[in-house]
Amino acid sequence: MKKFSYILIALSLMIASSALCQDVRYNFDKASDFSKFKTYKWVTIKGAQQPDELTDKQLKDTIDAELAKKGLTKVDSDTADLFIGYQTAIGSEKQVTSFSTDMGPGWGYGRGWYGGGMGMGTTNSTTSTIYTGQLVLDMYNSADKDLVWRGTVSKTLDPKAKPDKRQKNMNKAIAKLLKNYPPPVKS
Repeated sequence: MKKFSYILIALSLMIASSALCQDVRYNFDKASDFSKFKTYKWVTIKGAQQPDELTDKQLKDTIDAELAKKGLTKVDSDTADLFIGYQTAIGSEKQVTSFSTDMGPGWGYGRGWYGGGMGMGTTNSTTSTIYTGQLVLDMYNSADKDLVWRGTVSKTLDPKAKPDKRQKNMNKAIAKLLKNYPPPVKS
């Protein structure tokens, strides 16, 4: 029974640590020639949830830096090759973490089930709120206003994180989000 308890605790820790990872997904228009996109302009997506001004600036600066590494140049004119916009969402969920301590003699498949024994067991549970942030980045071909690339990154947020830690997490998330931009060319 102790072995089962340890397995349960290890499984809980693995699930909790995997929740801290970033989940990245992207999709793109396979008919688009991404090599022709050299410039972009920021646009606001109508009805999209936007963060506060400080976070908006930090996000755009971080995305600008990653896109510059990809060879794209930000411009302010409507003649840009791409129009880029984003939207954010923050969700929360309750997490219940339970673990059991099993003390005392006994045999079978658990105290009092099949073969019993007189042991003592205690189950401890804690609850916490987990905040998850999601960023969706859209790229539109400015010529026909068609969506050509969309990336989504989700990550567990730490509301108590200091600004340096938040920026570091943002840098990692955006780098991971744009890792496969431009999409690989299939021959």
